Formats: sequence, C-alpha cells, structure tokens
Amino acid sequence: MSKRAVLEVIALDTEDAVAAQAGGADRLELVTDMAADGLTPSVATFAGIRAAVDVDLRVMLRLADGFAAGSADQTARLLDVAGELRAAGADEFVLGFLDEDGAVDLAAVERVVDALDGCRWTFHRAIDRAADRDALRKQLDGQPGLDAYLTAGSAAGVDDGLPTLCAEAARYGEPGYEQRIMVGGGLRLEHVPRLLSAGIDAFHIGGAARPGGWDGPVGVEAVSQWRNVLDGAGAAAAAGVEV
Repeated sequence: MSKRAVLEVIALDTEDAVAAQAGGADRLELVTDMAADGLTPSVATFAGIRAAVDVDLRVMLRLADGFAAGSADQTARLLDVAGELRAAGADEFVLGFLDEDGAVDLAAVERVVDALDGCRWTFHRAIDRAADRDALRKQLDGQPGLDAYLTAGSAAGVDDGLPTLCAEAARYGEPGYEQRIMVGGGLRLEHVPRLLSAGIDAFHIGGAARPGGWDGPVGVEAVSQWRNVLDGAGAAAAAGVEV
C-alpha cells in the first residue's frame, strides 16, 4: 500500500471536482442524485470533469435507489451506460449488487465486470447491507479489477462499524481480503487515528467536504483540512507517535 493515505471525495459536477483536486483529493467518486445515495452521472458530466481535473475518477454504476441489479432489461441498460462511459474515457468504476436475501448478486456483478474489460473498480457500501460480509468477500475473490471495498463497517455508519473495519484490516492478505478498505459513511476526522493504526489507508468523504451540506459545493478548505489531518496522522503513525 502507498505511504500517503488516499483521500477520495464525492463530486457531482465540475465545480466540485476542481475544488476537491485543489484541496488535495487523490481521487473522485462521480455520482448524481445523492437523495438516492448516488446514481450514475451522465456521460457529459463525466467528460466535463475529466477535462477539468487530472486525478483519478471512479464512476458510479447504479441506475436506481437500492442495491438490487433489477430486471434483465435494467441490467442491459446499465451495461449500455457502462459502455458509453468507457467510450468517453472512463476507466475506473464503483458498483455492487445484492439479491433479495442480502447475498451478493454474483451473476449481475460478473455481467458488469465482464463489460468493464479489466477496469479497476470498487465494491460499494452494499457490503454494509449484506447478510454475511465474509461470504460476500469470498464470493467476489478473484473478480477482475476489484481492488477496493467502500465500507463503514456497518449500515449505521463508522461509529458502529469501527470494530468490524479494524478486524477486517487485520485479515488483509487472506483470500477475499486482498483489496484495500476505503472507509466512508459517517466518517469523521476523529476516526482517522484509530483507522490508520489498524492499517487502513483510504478514506472517502461526501458531506464532510461540503461546508453548506449537500445543497452546496465541495469546499477547498474542507478538503484541505482532511488532507492535512491524513498526512499529519499518517506521518505520526509511521514514526510510531501516538495520535
């Protein structure tokens, strides 16, 4: 893993993206409609953001609220959208599907992953709604391109999920646990030292990057504060200094 902690910021538009990069974000997650917890942005939005910033972009592949893949027609539409985004230059994605029993919908995941043709991708917070997190990880083990799980450790958020996050970090390298843990979902600065001490080095923020809430844009100073805390806490942890 890299020595510098990864900071990923949710961006809804070009203004958000430019501010996040200026504040020190390493990567952006591109979504629309946060009222539905983040859906796939338009190709035009992706293209505008790609032209405006040079950090990595992970594009959400999710057409409706919830974590079900939907009907065969809905999955086919998602594959079409993924193809349009790929043609526009997108090469990193975020996705995840559960069945009605809370297990990973492996067939749907595999259909989409096949269409991504080796692109890197994150399995998103559907893992926090899974009936069995460990089983989900092991079922997804070996999926091409899967390099991260976005998780709070609990559907309720990081406050409740800290023990799970730390326990999963301790299993890094085991089958199903080779992927980076990217913590997001109710994440606050006060969580950072414990997470870094557990070996977690990737952090995802949305509302925390927006001083005016979701009705306002990403703030450069808000992102910079996270960047500075991550860099400072990371340096202290590397030096063996308690933070």
